[in-house]
Parts: sequence; C-alpha cells; structure tokens
Amino acid sequence: MLPPIYTWLKASNAVKNIIGTTPRAYRHGDAPQDTTKPYVTWALVGGVPDNELSSVPVSDRYTIQVDCWHNTDKGVEDLAEAVRDAVESHAHMTSMPINGRDAETKLYRIALQFDVLQNR
Repeated sequence: MLPPIYTWLKASNAVKNIIGTTPRAYRHGDAPQDTTKPYVTWALVGGVPDNELSSVPVSDRYTIQVDCWHNTDKGVEDLAEAVRDAVESHAHMTSMPINGRDAETKLYRIALQFDVLQNR
C-alpha cells in the first residue's frame, strides 16, 4: 500500500554515493538514535484512493515527504538533488517545505514533497 521509496533510492547511484550502498533511509520520518550521517527519512503525509463509481479503485494517490539530513549545507543540497532525481521518475515533486538547520540535531535538512500515483 505504500510507495516503494527505499527501492527508488536504492536504485540511484547518486543517492548511494552519499548515504551508502545499503541506503540509510528510514520510514515514518524517524531515524534510529546515533544513525550515521548523512541519511534520509520519509513519511506518508496523506493519501486517497482514486475512487470510481463502477468499481473499486485501481490506484491510490499519496503525498510523501522525504527529508534529507547532512552535516554540511553543501552536503544536504547534494543529497536533496540526488533524492529529487531518484524519486521524480516515479512521482511529481510538489514542494520543498523545509530548508534549514535543525535546532536539536544541528544537522542541515531539506524536505521534499512528492505526489505519487500508485496502481493497486
């Protein structure tokens, strides 16, 4: 039922060059304590079925947020660009709601939102 974000990121050499060959990409918008940096978190923001009057839906629409985390400003920009390029072949980027430095972790963060149409 959920978009295969991890699979999309794992297929990208540019993403793997930054966050590892087994990409450090974590669901539910949360990474484990003391995760090696840089990394990516992602979460489902919302979703609806593509309802039809004559049958059950054949697809679902999701909005996902993918957050890129890095120790450096340049690093997070490179990671966000690699993530954007990896995901955009499967989804439409609709916004970049967060760009800055997290007060608690001191990591730089860029969040990207995508709309995904996924067949059932």
